[in-house]
Amino acid sequence: MTKDLEFKLIQPDATLSEFVDSFWMLINHADEAKEIVTLPDGKVDILFCYAETEPFHTMLMDLDRQSSQVMFKPKSFIFAVSFKLLAVEYVLETSIAKQLNVPLLLPADFWDINRKDLDNFENFTKKIADKIHHILKGKIIDERKRKLFNAIYLSNGAITVKELADKSAWTSRQINRYFNQYIGVPLKEYCNFLRFQASLPQIIRGKFFPEQNYADQAHFIKTIKRHSGLTPKELNKNENDRFVQFLALAKK
Repeated sequence: MTKDLEFKLIQPDATLSEFVDSFWMLINHADEAKEIVTLPDGKVDILFCYAETEPFHTMLMDLDRQSSQVMFKPKSFIFAVSFKLLAVEYVLETSIAKQLNVPLLLPADFWDINRKDLDNFENFTKKIADKIHHILKGKIIDERKRKLFNAIYLSNGAITVKELADKSAWTSRQINRYFNQYIGVPLKEYCNFLRFQASLPQIIRGKFFPEQNYADQAHFIKTIKRHSGLTPKELNKNENDRFVQFLALAKK
């Protein structure tokens, strides 16, 4: 499948790294649809898309709570930005708590991006980055939230709520209230998504023993299977190159 798929990824510069995980594009050059599977990665995406049989449109994607299988249409183009959670409040200026893993169709002129912007990935990335800088200009970021998310991402989710409360000078009740208001999943569950995602590189390399602070081998296998539907060994096989995140990890 990968010979028909073109994937590119650009990391944000330091000025946006607290809010943006990456900019990426995925194109299906084939004349037939391709089965792809997405896995929970702890990110919120905005997708700008079109296909030969589908007009240009823009979607806000909620957190993936479990693996999902989709058919990627022939001659399809997706240009996207993947956000970290601090961006939900400060960049997207919304809440995804009630989105319930359903794509939300955004206005056709969202962020002034149109079909022609998908002709050049580097230009698209610069235009989106400029827009995000404009949105953030003059905003005062709550330092407690900044410290909270920095600690979550630095630990790949392998951190307790008490540790996060201590590091952010925010109570566990305040943290959980924030996650309920803006994200819609408990903090502990979100951290599990990050730990799962952080385990994928080792699984790709054929290492099936826990490296992300799991209690034991059984807990590791159970967690991987809960999020992907497969054991680590089955996930490693990546039959038919279905897992789109494996393309992203290969670029990092």
